[in-house]
Parts: sequence; C-alpha cells; structure tokens
Amino acid sequence: MRQRKSYNSEFKAKIATEAIKGQKTVQEIANHYGVHPNQVGQWKKQAIEHLPEIFSDRRAKEQQSEEELKAQLYQQIGQLQMELEWFKKKSGLCR
Repeated sequence: MRQRKSYNSEFKAKIATEAIKGQKTVQEIANHYGVHPNQVGQWKKQAIEHLPEIFSDRRAKEQQSEEELKAQLYQQIGQLQMELEWFKKKSGLCR
C-alpha cells in the first residue's frame, strides 16, 4: 500500500500563489512540482476562499487584545484606588 504524501503549508501556499497568478497553467504547475493537477486546483480554491479571513482576523484580534488590556488596566486602577482608600483610613488621613 502506498503512503500518502504530506505537504507543508509553505509549499501549498507557494503553489496556490502561482496558480492564482495565472502565468502558468495548472498542468504546468503540477508537472513542475510533482503534484496532481486537482490538488493544485484545490489549494488555489482554498487560498482564494480564505483570503478575506486573513485580513479580518488581524483587525479582530487587535481589537480584542486592546479591549482585554483596557479591562485589565481598569481592574488595576480600581484595585489601586481601593488600596489607597484603605491606607488613608489606616493612617488616619481621611476623617
């Protein structure tokens, strides 16, 4: 029984990029890299389908990390304010 070939993501991206460019036919790309033409077509289709996610995910992640940072900072501010009030009461500065 023949074992299936496994390709890394860089290899797939390289082939998909060539297919998207359209400078060579799918058959030419497949022959050059030793993969089946259907596989080249599938990788091209996957790349095109996932392009919008690449750009939207970055913005969403940046916004989410900013919101998380804000929440942490507000929590820290609240904690420091409570500690300050506690120290004022203990030292007798607040009456």
